Amino acid sequence: MKYAIIALAVFAAHPATAFEAVTTRDAFVALVEGRTLRGDGVSLRVGPDGSIAGRGFGLRVTGAWDWQDGLFCRTLDTAIRDFPRNCQTVAVQNGTLRFTADRGTGDVADLSLR
Repeated sequence: MKYAIIALAVFAAHPATAFEAVTTRDAFVALVEGRTLRGDGVSLRVGPDGSIAGRGFGLRVTGAWDWQDGLFCRTLDTAIRDFPRNCQTVAVQNGTLRFTADRGTGDVADLSLR
């Protein structure tokens, strides 16, 4: 019982940080400019000029992005598949960006900022 109380006290003193929505292009660019997004077999650079370049699952990836209605909208191209435009919500927690496809209703990808 004593350890449970100590554990509760520690978690109460250090609450988990929630993901915070990124809702403007400027805030997004400030997070990604000069950095690489990595995770789940992906390593991408997202440029302030609307470019996307890097590698995903061993393939070269290129693409373009813009910001529309508070969403990150992107297209991606690889040697074996092109990914059509998809607008996604973006949230940040510490050094992780969370992209949620289909205007926040689809698949989730967490990528670390390096």
